[in-house]
Amino acid sequence: MKRNVTLEEISDGRLYNANDMVKADCHGCQGCSKCCQGMGNSIILDPYDVYRLTTGLQKTMQELLEKEVELNVVDGVILPNLKMSGAKESCAFLNEQGRCSIHSLRPGICRLFPLGRYYENGSFKYFLQTGECTAVHSKVKVSKWIDTPNLTQNMEFTNRWHYMMNEAEELVQSSEDDAFRKNLNLFILNTFYLAPYDGSRDFYEQFEERCKIYEAIVS
Repeated sequence: MKRNVTLEEISDGRLYNANDMVKADCHGCQGCSKCCQGMGNSIILDPYDVYRLTTGLQKTMQELLEKEVELNVVDGVILPNLKMSGAKESCAFLNEQGRCSIHSLRPGICRLFPLGRYYENGSFKYFLQTGECTAVHSKVKVSKWIDTPNLTQNMEFTNRWHYMMNEAEELVQSSEDDAFRKNLNLFILNTFYLAPYDGSRDFYEQFEERCKIYEAIVS
């Protein structure tokens, strides 16, 4: 989901690499769960998030869509996001104690917060969102904060997925063919999200196989 703001408006003005230190560590949130409430449809899931959730929880994507996940149109493309519900519009995975019940499986956007990604020239760096989290923060290495195995490989995947979705968005918005727009959306949804991932296999290998099918269709 794109934000039409400048870095100066929402950050400390710096860009960070994975090995940089950043003032983002909130020390376990200390009971706060504000960032898990009222987020609308902004916690968008990428294919790796779905791989983690479906294989970790032993649920299909169809089962997750019954309660914890929903579909929305994001910049012309249908994508899944974590569902907010109840009086406080809380994440469906937030337990009664206000803690994340899937912390080890949490999506990439959750792992980043209060960091964000700034994409430029075919790549990205991280930035620190200011004013989004009221906790007292101390410095932590970006890679440690994100807490994702094989981070370099994951960053390559994240970057590739971002620019693929940019391409899909442009294709959808530039086409006047309703059938093409619908079919492309359904293909992305079915291929990268609904088709089950094999938990015994490397995610990135499976993603690459699906990318080749996508590239053959849009080329």
